[in-house]
Amino acid sequence: MKNLRMALILALLAALPVLGVPVAQKAFATDPAPGATVRDVNASGRPAFTGAEGLTVQEAPPIPKDATDDRRRQRNYPEQPPVIPHQIVGYQLDLRANKCLTCHAREFTGDSQAPMISVTHFQDRDGQVLGAVSARRYFCLQCHVPQTDVKPRVPNSFRDVDSVIRETGAAAKGGQ
Repeated sequence: MKNLRMALILALLAALPVLGVPVAQKAFATDPAPGATVRDVNASGRPAFTGAEGLTVQEAPPIPKDATDDRRRQRNYPEQPPVIPHQIVGYQLDLRANKCLTCHAREFTGDSQAPMISVTHFQDRDGQVLGAVSARRYFCLQCHVPQTDVKPRVPNSFRDVDSVIRETGAAAKGGQ
């Protein structure tokens, strides 16, 4: 009798997730948000930010094209990684291959006329010089990014260090 009771309890416990699915579906079902359009609802199958009034999914603007003029850009502060001035779509960059190194590695810069990667990329974390690119500097896109010419989406008041030094020097001369 004890075994039968135990088997019944275990069977009910095993069936609980299946029995609870319709209840959960009804509990989490939502009506479209008041400002949601058909496209917003169809994009994900439900309105964005359910329960928040007036917030809907906005269509993202198209991704701007990378600058492809191969012109080196001025850096804005010391130790800033240079940006990538050319197209990198389709570059293989994984554990097996690094397409960037086919032009920027020491042995290929003579033919490619590309700048050689920095000597810092050949040092381990203890500063020991290695014969090959350090594993911690192998994935170029961690620091280097393609450059695009687009209007900033938010205002930016960043000033590079040289302009700050010039302004400070001019103010010091004017104050004497």
